[in-house]
This record gives sequence, structure tokens and C-alpha cells, in this order.
Amino acid sequence: MRTIDLRPGPDGHAAPVTDVAFRPDGSRLATASYDGTVLLWDVRDPAAPAPLTRLHHRRLVNAVRWNPVRPDVLATASADKTVAVWRVPENPDDDRPELLTVLARHLDDVNAVAWMPDGERLICVSEDGRATLWNTRTGAFAGEAGAHAAHCMMVSVGPGGLIATVGEDGLVAVTDPDRPGRSAERRCPASVEGCAWSHSGTTLAITRDDGVAELLAPDLTVIRAVTVARTAARAVAWAEDDSMFAVGAYDGCLHVFDADGRRLHQVRDARMWPRSVAVAGDRVAVGSFWNGPHVLDLTTAAPLAEPSAPTHGPNAMAVLDGELLVGCDSGTVVAFDPDADDTATGARVMPVSDSPVLSLTAADGQFYAGTYAGIVHRCNAGGELLAVTDPLGAPVPSLCRTRDLLVAGTYNGALVGLDPAALTETGRGEPHDGSVKSLVPLGDGFASAATDRTVAAGGLYDRTVLWEHGNLVNAVAVLGGRAVATASRDHTVRVGRVRAADGGEGWEVVRGATLLGPDESVKCVALLGDPESPVVLAGSYDFGLYRWRTDEEGAGLRSGRLVDEFRQGVSCMAPLDERRVAVAGWDGQILVVELDPDGEVRVSRRFDLDALAREACRRTWAVAG
Repeated sequence: MRTIDLRPGPDGHAAPVTDVAFRPDGSRLATASYDGTVLLWDVRDPAAPAPLTRLHHRRLVNAVRWNPVRPDVLATASADKTVAVWRVPENPDDDRPELLTVLARHLDDVNAVAWMPDGERLICVSEDGRATLWNTRTGAFAGEAGAHAAHCMMVSVGPGGLIATVGEDGLVAVTDPDRPGRSAERRCPASVEGCAWSHSGTTLAITRDDGVAELLAPDLTVIRAVTVARTAARAVAWAEDDSMFAVGAYDGCLHVFDADGRRLHQVRDARMWPRSVAVAGDRVAVGSFWNGPHVLDLTTAAPLAEPSAPTHGPNAMAVLDGELLVGCDSGTVVAFDPDADDTATGARVMPVSDSPVLSLTAADGQFYAGTYAGIVHRCNAGGELLAVTDPLGAPVPSLCRTRDLLVAGTYNGALVGLDPAALTETGRGEPHDGSVKSLVPLGDGFASAATDRTVAAGGLYDRTVLWEHGNLVNAVAVLGGRAVATASRDHTVRVGRVRAADGGEGWEVVRGATLLGPDESVKCVALLGDPESPVVLAGSYDFGLYRWRTDEEGAGLRSGRLVDEFRQGVSCMAPLDERRVAVAGWDGQILVVELDPDGEVRVSRRFDLDALAREACRRTWAVAG
């Protein structure tokens, strides 16, 4: 397994903050990040968090939790399929952190952890749906604590040892490993993203993908339901006296309610990534797309501390008038000519939004940017804002321009038709049952890929499922209107030749094949060459870029050939023409990959996104000065 190498600076993370956790006494805050590290902060002065020391995993870190008995012990959970338990000294200048044990027998990414009240046992939940119990003193596996039919997303342990787990299957399960007869289950109408027991142990708060938070009794009967947002409610944490609870939602807001469900505050900051919240005393911490956490006063919602710098991870690319556009976590779009002799001289940084740019498409001398805030921006080639949508109710991870329509795919699964000029909504098509991860033109309509495992094609309203993967589908690509390829978390790439069905109603697959990817999620895909026998290029969370030739003889299982490696996962691709594609990694590298006459691919150019952005900003400041 390759190790992330993002080289974070001394003052924060090099990628978005995925989780936050206060030490029980409130004097320390641990933050986890996509950069593969955990950063420990001294927050005794909440207005000036001071970074103390850093812990490392091989992949992104999903969760951090302090031990309830030993304040110097911290558990960290990662996509490298391990959970690490550390002893963290009070003063890192006097002593280095010590790795006490590694709980490494997980079969998939570990999403969350929670300590049992004894401070020795730890519950770990993962993408494979399992909840497992471990003895952290010996490192021994102590048994199963539950299972879900889909990804298990969060776990919380009450003061009496009652374990709650929630998952994408909508299941809320409560178990007690010390009293096996003490259990309950409840099925929700939507995926459940978060859960937290109140400090008294009398109430379980859960957050659902449909924007609802529920307060449940230990037997899972509903005490109260609260509508938080129009999009997914993701994380929840209780005030220490259980008088309030804070919810982070994918509308980009922190929501604070009293125990009776009355909304007290709604805080919007485009830099926030509220997939994680934590409370200590009168303070609440929230994750961020920038290099550090947000800290706010829980009672007044006033900001106490904010992250100091943006991160520029690339999420999407498009081509406009010969320039490559790169949409970043910072809300900027970096534009440069990939064919120029001196690329840095012409590079430009265009501030499009305060919110991360998740999707891009370009046409007719302009580009469209979809953001985490759920807003689509239309800009000219110089980055000047021409039009903007009303909020679409959820983040926009995919955009596609057809002949006379702009289509936005949202986190909620909606396919929203927009007027390409005014950006007014013209209709909502047949939705996916999950986030629409990727859109691409196909014929007079478009193809879509989503977390509901399906790939569909057609117009806004009449769509045909082309095929289904064994797990969520990250990306779809089309070549020549006839060849389609998809990349999935099931570690495969599927490629097929498609055509309009007889009578012009729908689409059908003429020929298809499944290609074996690496043993991790395949994130993005592109097709090069001849649509009848294309070369397939795909990038993975294992940092590798792979190719398959579909003209090779022989049937059976085929693995891709490694073309190149990044220092983080491969993020996105954009065709430059039928024989070239730009490939971006979350490490900021951008490659131009070419198909040669012999059907092989090679890397022809390399760019560093951060260096291009710095140079563009330097020139801008020089002109302004």
C-alpha cells in the first residue's frame, strides 16, 4: 500500500479536515485529514489554536477519538484499513507520541471508532458494514458488535456501554456486548450518516440523508424528529449538559438546536465541511475544507477561531478554448494552456466561489462551476461571473452541457435541468437513488453515474440503465458517442459499446467487458483512440494510473497496466482530444497522457497545480502593486 505524501506545512493540514474531537477536558483538539495525518492542537485559548504534533497514517484519516479514562490516549481510524492507538504526551517538546497498538485486521476503510466506558475496548465500524470490538491493551479482536447491509457510517457508545451503529442501509442498531439480550433495531427511510448518545445516555441523536435529525430513546422509539436541512444531515454532537445539540449538514451549515428541537443558530461559512462536529464546554469545533478547524461559541455561535489558509485539491477539470480549467477545494478555478512552452507564465487563478468547486463543464466560450454550497456559476473565459443559480438544495458533484440544456447532478440524486444562459431551473428529471457523481454528453442527452451503483443514459426524463456495478459508481466517460466506460468502488472498470435502441427509444449495450482494477476504489476513467476498440485509462485511490487495451485478444480477467503514480489518490480526468487526456491527483500533480500510434499511452507533460497557482497569484499581486 502506497503512503500519502502531501507534505503538510507546520501550521495546518494540506487537505480538508475530515473529523474533529476534543479531549474530555477540552484543552486539546485532534483533527483528521485527507492528507493522511492527525494534527493535535492546544486549544486552551480557543481563539488561537496552536498545532502541537502530528500523527501519520498511510491513507486519509476518517476519525479520531480520545480515550475517556486515559486523557493521553487517542484512537485514529483510516482508509488504510487500520486503527492506531497512540499515547500522546502533554508536552510534545519533552516526549514524542508513542504508537501503542495497531488494530489492522479490517477488510475495508474504517469510518469511525468509539471507546467503551472502560477505556480498554474500542468499537470500529467500516465500509464493509461490520462493527467490531477490540481490546486495545492486547490488540486482540474481541468479537462482532453488529453488521449492516451497506457502509457502516458512525458509532457512538453511551455511558452505560450501549453501542449504537448507523449505516447507509438506513439501519440504526443498539447492542450491549456485556448484556447480549439488550438490543434494538430500527429501519429509517433514508441512509443514516451520524449518531451520538447524550451524556446522560437517555437519548440517541441520529442524522439522516434526507436532512432529518431524530432523537430516540434507548429502545429506539422516536422522541422527536427535527428537519435540519434540505440536504443530508451528516454529524451530531451534544452539549455537555444535554441542553443543546449541534448538527453539521451538507448545506454547508452548522445547526444548533435545544433539546426540545427548537433551532437556536444556523451558521453558514463556505469554508466549513460539517461532516464532523465536536463539543467541549461552551465550544463547538467543525471540520473544514481549509487547513484547520473552525471553533465557535456554542451558545452564541460566534466564531472563535478559523483556519488560516485554503487547500487546492483538484476536484474537476474541463477544457475551454485550449485552456485546461481545474476546479479546487479553495473555490478557485486555475486555468492554463497545457501545450504552452512556458505554462506558468500564462496560468491564471479565477476566484469563482467561497465554496469548493466540485464540478466543471465548458461550452460556447464560457464555463460552469458546481459547488459544495449547491450553487452553479456561469463565467466567461476570464472568470467574470455572468449568472448564478438559486441554491439547488445539495452539493453539485457533476455538471453536463447538452445541446440546449445544462444538467446538474446533486448529492441528493437529483438531475436538475437549467437554462444554459440564465441558469434558471427548467425541470427535474428522473432521479438516482444516490449522489450523481458524474455526467457526460451522450447523443442528444447524457450518461450519468451514481452511488446507487447504476449507470444510465438518455434525456432528462426518459433514461435507460445501461449496467450496474457491485458498489457505487464514481465516473462515466464517453468516446465518439458509441463507447462508454465507468469506474467503480467495486475495484472494476466496465466498458461497452452502446447504440440507440430500435425505434429510437432508449439505449442498449451491444458489447461489454469488465476490467479488473487495483484492490481499491477506481475514481475516474477516460477513453482514448478508436470508439470501436478504445484504450481505457483509469485512476485509483491507490494512487495509480492504469490502462487497458480493448483490442487485445483473449477473454477472461484482465488487469490494467500501471502507467504512472501519484502521491495521493487520482482525482479526475478531462479529455483534451481523442488521443490525449489530462489527469489530476489530489497531490496537485496534473499529467497529460497521450496515446501513441502503437496503442500505448505515455505521460508527455507534468504540471504542479500549487506552483502554477502561486505563480499566477504572484503576477497578479505584482500588477496590483
